Amino acid sequence: MSRKLLIGTGVALSLLISPISQVFAEEPTKGERKQVDNVAHRGAAGYAPESTIAGFDLAVDMKADYIEIDVQRSEDGELVVIHDTTVDRTTDGTGKVGDLTFEQLKSLDAGSWKGEQFAGESIPAFEEILERYHGKVGILIELKAPELYPGIEEEVTEALKDHHLDKPQNEKIIIQSFNFESMKKMNGLLPHVPIGVLTYSRAHTTTEALQEFASYADWVNPSYGIVTEELVDGVHSLGMQVGSWTVRSQEAADFLFEMEVDAIITDYPDYVDPGNEE
Repeated sequence: MSRKLLIGTGVALSLLISPISQVFAEEPTKGERKQVDNVAHRGAAGYAPESTIAGFDLAVDMKADYIEIDVQRSEDGELVVIHDTTVDRTTDGTGKVGDLTFEQLKSLDAGSWKGEQFAGESIPAFEEILERYHGKVGILIELKAPELYPGIEEEVTEALKDHHLDKPQNEKIIIQSFNFESMKKMNGLLPHVPIGVLTYSRAHTTTEALQEFASYADWVNPSYGIVTEELVDGVHSLGMQVGSWTVRSQEAADFLFEMEVDAIITDYPDYVDPGNEE
């Protein structure tokens, strides 16, 4: 039996021995929204430049449960946080992330495109994110195109171990990727850290595909365009959770609430929790 299914079994047993009143108290009443994790996509990217300290700080101020980050590697081996595999869209530079040194990447302006008030925001180092935010907010770590960076799984593992985040007590570290083989590898390297698989393909929502994911993953994270009640029920039946992306409208957030997903990954944290306004 996989560690994922063992966890599910343990949860089921704990419910059996819990006081019945406690179990019923945790059931949502009719019309009550299920509690979901509010995940700030690349920080509060709707309001501040994505993948910058300004965006991540705002997400924390808006009381997001997690910040979502994308990890890549510089030409000289430093782990950095940026979404695209090139710097062209979100900085004043050009070129592939993996072809630029850490010094070159840090010298770029990653904020002005979003507004003059963000001028001088830089591309953060992965280490910088861990030091600044661990213990303050959950961190959903995406390995971006890990096939471009051989060995990045081991490097991310080492960084998390250095910060004692390889055995998170509150499951506030999650690692995800579109690269399933990379996630199988991460599951072996960090058996105590929840693993997520990202997909926008309905081919990955079949019973067979979900059963395969359940052998190494804790989360199935689909684009909201392919989310259905059947998919959510299928994922839950295998002891996994669903985190859907990327919410950029209130309508999309409301739809995902209706589908009873476990996490909503959004550029606008206030769409998930109206109390978290800027």
